[in-house]
Amino acid sequence: MSYFVINEELLSQIEMLETLIRNNVAGMFGGNHRSRNFGSSCEFADYRDYADGDDTSKIDWNAYARFEKLYLKLYLDERQMHTRIYIDASRSMEHGDAAKAEQSIRIAALIAYLSVAEMDKVSVYVIKEGAAIPVVSNIVGKESYLASIGALNDVVFDGDSRISDAILPSTVGYGDGMSVIISDFLTDNDYENALNHLAAKRRDIFCIQVLSREELNPLTRGKVHLFDSESEGREYRRHVDREIAEAYKKALAYLTGKLRDMCQARGGEYVLVSAEDSISDVFFDKMIGTGVVK
Repeated sequence: MSYFVINEELLSQIEMLETLIRNNVAGMFGGNHRSRNFGSSCEFADYRDYADGDDTSKIDWNAYARFEKLYLKLYLDERQMHTRIYIDASRSMEHGDAAKAEQSIRIAALIAYLSVAEMDKVSVYVIKEGAAIPVVSNIVGKESYLASIGALNDVVFDGDSRISDAILPSTVGYGDGMSVIISDFLTDNDYENALNHLAAKRRDIFCIQVLSREELNPLTRGKVHLFDSESEGREYRRHVDREIAEAYKKALAYLTGKLRDMCQARGGEYVLVSAEDSISDVFFDKMIGTGVVK
């Protein structure tokens, strides 16, 4: 199924959001990443060619006067980070009206844009069953982003996803950027080992839990017949009354709190997003509101 979520309207919205913080970015999208190997020296190290979207304040205008070509100055304490974004592509993300699936694509596009705007490299994967499958790889610069990010429209949400099984054997890099997991995390499968693995690799961890409005505040009452969207044969018949609804809310609060605590204990960030939130709500209320972006 094609979603056509990545379109000119969405890209214009994302570009506008990035413009608002272009000169005031902190948190995980920090721009000048300090190398954990080279300390905080500001000694000049090398040049590289200017690419569309790079920070113009780092252009060496003396070099331009001599060679009539734009070069950026690089320093010993700066290096290019690699943002790796993992989208849970299980069937549960498409449950209902597919709002969770579409929101996941929008958020992945937003984070990818913020990263390339800060001169980071970006790769996006989908987690299907026990594998992390690349959708776009090694995006650098806005031109590459615009040429590649539309591939997210063709992501198919189906089957199960096992986050730890997918991430543990994959290449994640050591201390070279952020790992983002976008999922509803409504699964019996393990994801804690994936967080432990990323933390051991000194990755910056960012978990984004996407839930539908109905999952956040279910209004269903009376007799219901429920099916597990990811496991054929698992079904439940229940009479949903106020007591069961309250028990569900407590269970959900426990689940979201547990995931938040897991992330924070490993130095990471966590946000809970409604599938119906606008991209500006996600950006301002969730990311800026929690300090991921300042």
